[in-house]
Amino acid sequence: MTNVPGIFAENVFNEQTMRERLPEQTYMAFREAIEGGNPLDISVANTIADAMKDWAIEKGCTHYTHWFQPMTGVTAEKHDSFLTPSDSGKVIMEFSGKELIKGEPDASSFPSGGIRATFEARGYTTWDPTSYAFVKGNTLCIPTAFMSYTGDVLDKKTPLLRSMDRINHEAVRILHLFGKEDVTRVDATVGPEQEYFLIDRKLYDRRKDLRYTGRTLFGARPPKGQQLDDHYFGAIKDRVSDFMAELDEELWKLGIYAKTEHNEVAPAQHELAPVFTSVNIAADHNQLTMELMKRIAQKHNMACLLHEKPFKGVNGSGKHNNWSLSTNTGENLLKPGKKPEENTQFLLFLAAVIKGVDEYQDLLRLSVATAGNDHRLGGDEAPPAIISMFLGDDLEAVVDAIIKREDYESQGKVMMETGAESLPAIKKDTTDRNRTSPFAFTGNKFEFRSLGSALNISCPNIMLNTIIADELKEFADELEGKKNFESACRRLIRKTFKEHKRIIFNGDGYADEWEAEAKKRKLLNLRSTPEALKHYNDEKNVALFERNHVFTRREIEARQEILLDNYIKIINLEALTMLDMAKKDIFPAVSRFTAELAKNISAKTAVSDKIPTAAEEKLLEKLSHLLCAFCDKIDELEGELPGAKEFERDKGRCAEFYCDTVFDTMQELRAISDEMEMSTDAKFWPYPSYGELLFSVQ
Repeated sequence: MTNVPGIFAENVFNEQTMRERLPEQTYMAFREAIEGGNPLDISVANTIADAMKDWAIEKGCTHYTHWFQPMTGVTAEKHDSFLTPSDSGKVIMEFSGKELIKGEPDASSFPSGGIRATFEARGYTTWDPTSYAFVKGNTLCIPTAFMSYTGDVLDKKTPLLRSMDRINHEAVRILHLFGKEDVTRVDATVGPEQEYFLIDRKLYDRRKDLRYTGRTLFGARPPKGQQLDDHYFGAIKDRVSDFMAELDEELWKLGIYAKTEHNEVAPAQHELAPVFTSVNIAADHNQLTMELMKRIAQKHNMACLLHEKPFKGVNGSGKHNNWSLSTNTGENLLKPGKKPEENTQFLLFLAAVIKGVDEYQDLLRLSVATAGNDHRLGGDEAPPAIISMFLGDDLEAVVDAIIKREDYESQGKVMMETGAESLPAIKKDTTDRNRTSPFAFTGNKFEFRSLGSALNISCPNIMLNTIIADELKEFADELEGKKNFESACRRLIRKTFKEHKRIIFNGDGYADEWEAEAKKRKLLNLRSTPEALKHYNDEKNVALFERNHVFTRREIEARQEILLDNYIKIINLEALTMLDMAKKDIFPAVSRFTAELAKNISAKTAVSDKIPTAAEEKLLEKLSHLLCAFCDKIDELEGELPGAKEFERDKGRCAEFYCDTVFDTMQELRAISDEMEMSTDAKFWPYPSYGELLFSVQ
């Protein structure tokens, strides 16, 4: 049995380890630098580096790496050994403060969005002391930020840290207006729920589409999918349970608060949820979690699929971003309390969130925009592309009462009777859980449900932190110096609720009526990634980022280009993979089967013209027509790809071409293939079926 407290964070150079291994003066200097946001003195850094090196070597490490998050969406690392030649011809193991603080990886092949040319190769990593170093295998990993030689940001961590500084500063200002002078820091906290699929590794290896793109490009629906809802929260199969047990143990060793695990809705789909932590650490932990999921699945002869929609016709995988604000004194700023209508502080922070989400719908939508997530949004428990907020009936009634200047009486504690004498009554929550809402209040936090499972959570949290910080600054500027603070605060809250109530929607986000209603409310409906990314460099958005010192205009435009280029490359890769599968495998397979059918018809006719062959002839005719249509569609798709070169200089138009033209043809090609699969003898079909893939892990 695993001793969880005993192994927890054993591979992390955390506060406890630092207290044990650092001189008290060094540790205090480190804490003061972190809390004050000041650079570390090099002598302090040298002492920390030496202690960190000794600890890592005791753990079996021979190398160290600056572990960073470039714009590829995954982590990067360059390993250097601790080895240093000595005068005697032998070696010693050294690690300096300079090496701890600064690294110099080659930046030439990382996406830059035009910030630097390929020949301008130099880049820098710099230690993020707010996220603990950890051991992975034989390597000491040091979380770092990454920038170009020109000082432009090339990673996801740096702007996240900037946004955290902004929301901290403005939230503290607001709290001081409420007389809470003991609050010195406010952290944005996140608990990202991670969904994923597990399938048998041997079957995975036989699917080119899964290996090359992460999702199935062809595949007919099996008779049984998720329609019985029998997989959701069902008993976890032994093979999956063994995987989860090892995953938990490895995560716990890295100080990751893996808490909840269960079967999700789709067959072969599962979820892992951690305990909340500060958003910077949560982002690092989630990247590690995804890496470990893939590695450990392989050890158990399975493949972990993190694509947002690996299988058509069943639930896709999301990453629900549970976002809240907490003070250094332990207060959750989004907790309504027993009487939210009287909790002015909570209502002011709620007003800031409502206003921010309404004014910057486009930024929240584009923060989750990827080629994979386009398949997922709008169905199968994923929220629609229209950004709206769910507050629940009770809280919306509070908002309405404030707008109308009416008294509101909280329901207070509502108990739900089960009707069975042996079961106790349970307390009813003041809000439901709306699975169709992109941004739902769930008691003391907001659940941003639009994130796809493969996404780095940094981007949506950069947006959230920056947006809310900006609104809080506006509020603080207006309220500071007011003689009757409470009265001024209430007026501001009412005005904000009244002007931005359109963003609140508690109903069914899948209903056709909602799309019409959202249009009437003038809410944005950005259905695709190219459509959403157009808004990245809108003037209001550039102004937001620049006045909060989160991005420069140059960095915004670079990120927009990187994301568009990524979308183009993904659709192009999927199209090329489809053509490869269609021409080399599917067409020959169906051709062989139709030849076999024709041979059987001839054989029967040769024996006797009285033997009926109508069924075979009908199937042969159907498949022959489909095969011809399939061949024509292959030619059409093949002919479209060179057309993208016309838009090479305009990433936006090129992405639209792939979205509106290439992707549509891909869908048509798939539809023909899936119909042929349903009529082709399984022994001829070249790939494992959906039924085999989804029910392979027993």
